Amino acid sequence: MKSIGGDNGQKPRCGSQKGSLTRWVQLALGMTAMLAISSPQYVWTLFVSPIRSELKASLSALQVTIALFSVFQAGLGPIYGWIAVRMSTRWLGVAGGLLVGLSWVISGYAASVPALYVSYGAMAGIGTGLVYVAVIELMILWFPDRRGLAVGMAAGSYGFGAIITTFPIAFSIGASGYRSTLVTFGVGLAAIISLASLWMRRPTQKEALEFGPSIESGGRALVGATTRQMVRTPAFWWMYVAMAMMATGGLMAISQLSAFAKDFGITDGVRVFGMAALPLAMTIDRIANGITRPFFGWLSDLIGRENTMCAAFVLEGIAITLLLTFGRDPLTFTVLTGMVFFGWGEIYSLFPSLQADVFGTAHAAKNFGVLLTATAVGSILGGPMAAAVYETTRSWDFVFYAVIGLDLCAAFIVMFIIKPMLRNAGAVILNAGET
Repeated sequence: MKSIGGDNGQKPRCGSQKGSLTRWVQLALGMTAMLAISSPQYVWTLFVSPIRSELKASLSALQVTIALFSVFQAGLGPIYGWIAVRMSTRWLGVAGGLLVGLSWVISGYAASVPALYVSYGAMAGIGTGLVYVAVIELMILWFPDRRGLAVGMAAGSYGFGAIITTFPIAFSIGASGYRSTLVTFGVGLAAIISLASLWMRRPTQKEALEFGPSIESGGRALVGATTRQMVRTPAFWWMYVAMAMMATGGLMAISQLSAFAKDFGITDGVRVFGMAALPLAMTIDRIANGITRPFFGWLSDLIGRENTMCAAFVLEGIAITLLLTFGRDPLTFTVLTGMVFFGWGEIYSLFPSLQADVFGTAHAAKNFGVLLTATAVGSILGGPMAAAVYETTRSWDFVFYAVIGLDLCAAFIVMFIIKPMLRNAGAVILNAGET
């Protein structure tokens, strides 16, 4: 296996005008699908209180639902990658969209928490996982010259998506109840995802070559590393550990936001600038979570993936520290939760881009599917385990301190372990082995 030029800092080739337009259309379609699949994860916190009230469930038992969602979304990533190799992007996206919509419809009729585990946890997780892998692979293939930006824009759409649905869903739950809301929005999500997916396609070989990176910079990518070769490298496993660490804090914030907001005194009656504090905070969080992915992706194309990761991860640790210290003021809570989301959401643009830089794009879907399982690890630690710790200690302090420690450890790993390891491409090749 030989080394070719990496993708960071390389001069893109100029594609044809038609080819340029086609790939931006593909980006727009992918972003639309990602906007729609974000709601099951990011608005879950709105359903927690009404479901707990109706089904008489404990917080930790109910949060198993969102942990299962993340496990099925990310933990089955290698299977989604395997499927992606055998299916067109179009039908992979349609299948995922229909599963997402159906999962919400069925959840609207669920009479028990275990039923939600199957519908909201498993079905929605599988549906979003299929679409997520399909879209990220599409961006990696269409944008070899602007990978950080394109993956960031697609992943950012996943972060942005719930901005559109947070207030309508919150209003619908209050007006019609959570069951009717799930059914109505489930039908809408299925339609949007499926229609966007119908026009998605991978680039032809000729189209891919139009935008292929030059090899002038002497980079570090392995030519078409297989999944087996990738998982035999220390570099991959350090990426995996760092991503799992960062995912823990972010997924804790997503799944527990309404719970620790209440503990901080941010209840339903608390308002900021005349608006309910929690839905406002969630909206700002989605904006921050959407902006951070293309922003840090773009920045990483300029200054390098590891440098960008380190800065973002330290920012996340600072944000969590400030939230724990000053988060009991409604306005400060709203601002600082946005800062938390800005500091962690970029992992979904930076890690896939770094992975493709190092291991190539020939097996992008399968390789990304394996890396995505790190999110499942984070969902377990940040979801039911964090809730269980809170129920035991009756305080979020220990959970927040643990997350701060993980953020800083992840920053150390990318700067002082991964970056030196990848400085010499020969070291990666040596450890990759042969199939």
